[in-house]
Amino acid sequence: MGFSKRQLFNASQNQVASFTKVLGHPARIAMIQHISENKDCNCNALVEKTGLSQPTISQHLGEIRKIGLLKQKVKGKNLFYSIDLDQLNECRRVVNDFFVKTQVNCNK
Repeated sequence: MGFSKRQLFNASQNQVASFTKVLGHPARIAMIQHISENKDCNCNALVEKTGLSQPTISQHLGEIRKIGLLKQKVKGKNLFYSIDLDQLNECRRVVNDFFVKTQVNCNK
C-alpha cells in the first residue's frame, strides 16, 4: 500500500479528504442511508439490505466508524448501529465549508 504523505497537507484538507473518502463508496452511502432510516441496525440487516457479504459489510462499517459517524450499542452478542448526529453535522459543516470557500475563491 502506498504512502499517503498526509503530513504535506493541513488539518482542514486532511479532514475533508477523510470524510469524502468514506462517502466515496456507494456501498457506504447505502449503508449510512439504511442506518439513518432504521435505528439500531445490525450487520445482518445491512447484509440483507445490500446483498453484500458479512465480511464486506464489517469492513465498510469499520471505515465509517473511523470518521466517528456511527454509534454502537451492544445487545446480547450483536452490535447495533445508529448515526452520531453531532458527527454528521460536523461532517456536513466541514465538507460544505470546503465547497463554499472554493466557490468564493473562484469568484474572486
